[in-house]
Amino acid sequence: MLSMKNINKVYQTEKVQTHALRDFDLEVSEGEFIAVTGPSGSGKTTFLNIAGMLESYSSGDYLLDDINVGKLSDNAKADLRNQKIGFIFQGFNLIPDLNLYENVEVPLRYRGIKSAQRKQRIMDCLEQVGLASRAKHLPQQLSGGQQQRVAIARALAGKPRFLLADEPTGNLDSLMARQVMDLLEQINRDGATIIMVTHDPELARRAPRNIQVVDGQLADFTLYQGAPDMHVSSHAAAQV
Repeated sequence: MLSMKNINKVYQTEKVQTHALRDFDLEVSEGEFIAVTGPSGSGKTTFLNIAGMLESYSSGDYLLDDINVGKLSDNAKADLRNQKIGFIFQGFNLIPDLNLYENVEVPLRYRGIKSAQRKQRIMDCLEQVGLASRAKHLPQQLSGGQQQRVAIARALAGKPRFLLADEPTGNLDSLMARQVMDLLEQINRDGATIIMVTHDPELARRAPRNIQVVDGQLADFTLYQGAPDMHVSSHAAAQV
């Protein structure tokens, strides 16, 4: 579903050249749930932004569903992003003056979906995250965990095949974090491919596959749930 080969990202100022990603290779199959870990400044967010077509890359090849992203115009990237990708952010990014229903509705309005279809889709998504009964509440009337569930409902409303989550539990306590992770696992079982950046080792261990990013490069660790050992591919070991 996603293929990155030799992706490099260089930030250039007048005096300094910073390599955020170096020859970054990654293959993601449809239906995977991947946790991305690594120290601050290692390139995790840069990778996620490139995967979501929010940021360009300096060189390499990126294919999403066999579409060469590097050859697309900005408008074509926006169309592809709207069709295939949903985003979940650490800060929820809810609009405080809009109720839950209206927050989930915002991206659907931009897509020109008709009112009746929007209503059904919004209520289905709020029901999926357990908040349909609070559709008329404002974000500030909810806990942090509930606000994150609204943000997930908003991402799901576009029916994406691919969810990108940037520290989705970073602002939550441990109990709420586990509840949000439970929800993400269910969404993955329902068919969505998920890539999640996290600093929480407990949550990372719950993902079937872990990717560690260090100094802009990738080490690919596969975790088999229920087994205590990590199995490291020879390709990954060569890259570490």
